[in-house]
Amino acid sequence: MTQILVFIAAVLLFYWLSRSFSHNEKHVYSKKQFQRFILTKEHLAQSELGLFVALVAKVAKADGRVDELEAELVGNMFNDISTLFPEPESTKKFLKEIFDAEKQTAQNLEKTAGSLYTLLQNDPHKRQKMVEFMVNLAYIDGTLSHSEEEMLLNIGALLHFNRDQLTAMLDQFASIHRHSVKESSLSQAYALLGLSQESTNDEIKKAYRALVREHHPDIIKAQGASDEYLKIATEKVQEINAAYEMIKKSRG
Repeated sequence: MTQILVFIAAVLLFYWLSRSFSHNEKHVYSKKQFQRFILTKEHLAQSELGLFVALVAKVAKADGRVDELEAELVGNMFNDISTLFPEPESTKKFLKEIFDAEKQTAQNLEKTAGSLYTLLQNDPHKRQKMVEFMVNLAYIDGTLSHSEEEMLLNIGALLHFNRDQLTAMLDQFASIHRHSVKESSLSQAYALLGLSQESTNDEIKKAYRALVREHHPDIIKAQGASDEYLKIATEKVQEINAAYEMIKKSRG
């Protein structure tokens, strides 16, 4: 009898593990998914990742400009996504072209978000992670303009994302900024970047970009990560950015 119970328990455990794996696996992007992807700019633009990049472009330009840190994060995002495809360099080129075109076009927001929702309507986890990333991008410089907030609320509604949840998310990211961007001395700012006051401007920019690249919120990894992933990444990048801005201001 004991052996039978052990066997049943083992079967149930295996079933639970299998279900858990398959549940998580569908949320994670992998190279295998894109092995047979026909890479053209048009095909990529209509894929879920291409449509996501289009929405990111609209958020990035919502306040009228794409600042230095946003540009760094977007560039890193291109790297993350392009590694999934058989032709990374061509993919990165197309993603940049999609981004540059879409950041100038606000009229097709409803169509773009609607197309993405159609592809992901049965995957609320991916939609949540994508919305989190866009909120992170808008807030990464520590401020959220009215136009950025309106853009995020519109995108959230078009992706059928609960407005109360999105508002709570905005409050969370605002809280992260308040607690992460601390007043510090100039020497502490240099130390955070691993530099000294004798470092050249080129060395400072190079160190800044390397740290942002290391700690930036990776939308691909975030698909299978805990809900804390983007928040932790955001906090770290905001600290790096605050230090960089302090150094830049001190140098005129």
